[in-house]
Amino acid sequence: MRPIVQISLDVTTMEEAIETAELARRAGVDWLEAGTPLILAQGLKAVRELRARFPEVPIVADLKTMDGGYLEAEMMAKAGATHVVVMARAHAETLRVVVKAGQDYGIGVMGDNLGCPDMVAGAKLLEDLGCGYVIHHIGYDERRGISARGEKAPTPLDQLREVVEAVSVPVQAVGGLSIEQAIETPSYGAPLVVIGAPLAINPERFQQAGGDLEAVLRRICDEVHSFGDVAVKSKK
Repeated sequence: MRPIVQISLDVTTMEEAIETAELARRAGVDWLEAGTPLILAQGLKAVRELRARFPEVPIVADLKTMDGGYLEAEMMAKAGATHVVVMARAHAETLRVVVKAGQDYGIGVMGDNLGCPDMVAGAKLLEDLGCGYVIHHIGYDERRGISARGEKAPTPLDQLREVVEAVSVPVQAVGGLSIEQAIETPSYGAPLVVIGAPLAINPERFQQAGGDLEAVLRRICDEVHSFGDVAVKSKK
């Protein structure tokens, strides 16, 4: 699978989301993500406006669905999302109905293992229940809380190889990675590279970080796209 670069638009205004998305596309970013802060602030409008501005670009709606799964996925699909996100910690029936909505509306379902006591088992569960992608995710609050106590915070790289080995669907690593670490994730077997806080977005205020963001994103895209195909195991 050719590596894909996705930018998480973890901002709260449509103006900033569109501005960031436009420069990201100029830099070579493949997929746009309507981040959770953007969806909370703007609702379905966020996905509709991204779809109107970028009619051919895949759009991930990071709903972090925990309940009411079919309706949430249906609403985002009708607004123009091509992918939705459901949490492994949700009830199994929620995962099943999100997967059913994905089938009914022709959108991809990304399962997120954030907060699972066993991250590898969480990833396997997501695949077993029908998710077409696994997001291996160390959360923002978890990282900050552990660091504030003077302890070493976990990163998605700690168990990324194990997660990749455990599933036969594409994997994405999320949670506080540096630019260099994000670029390296295809070498772990994870072809979906996500760029968000704190790489492209100010992690304290969910606003675009300073500096030449477009140049940074272009460098990331060039390096990731030049990696070559990443092997994804066939379904067992």
